[in-house]
Amino acid sequence: MRGRDKNPLLSLLLGTGLYLLDPVRECLADQIDSLSDRAKDVYGTASGRIRKASRAVTGEDRRGLGSTAALLLGVGVGAALGILFTPASGEQVRRSIAKSFQEFGGRVRGESHGTGPTPAERL
Repeated sequence: MRGRDKNPLLSLLLGTGLYLLDPVRECLADQIDSLSDRAKDVYGTASGRIRKASRAVTGEDRRGLGSTAALLLGVGVGAALGILFTPASGEQVRRSIAKSFQEFGGRVRGESHGTGPTPAERL
């Protein structure tokens, strides 16, 4: 306190500076609050994405199973409609389907036993 009493000019300058900086302080406080809110939003979004990815990796996400079931259902409906509206006779369609399943089964058996085509041969 004694320093302030000895130098009234310094006291006047400090008081004037604080008075002039008061609106700037309020503006900065608002901007800091805005940045804080934005950081909280970004953190919430990022943590949600990480939580979702973690559930997908650990197998807890059931939506992937629903998508797979929907895909299989779509393939089944498409195949059934294709069979119903094909211009070929029933016997030809059955033979074609049986041949396709036998070829597919042979490829699966060959790959599981290591005797299937190499990736370069598949191309």
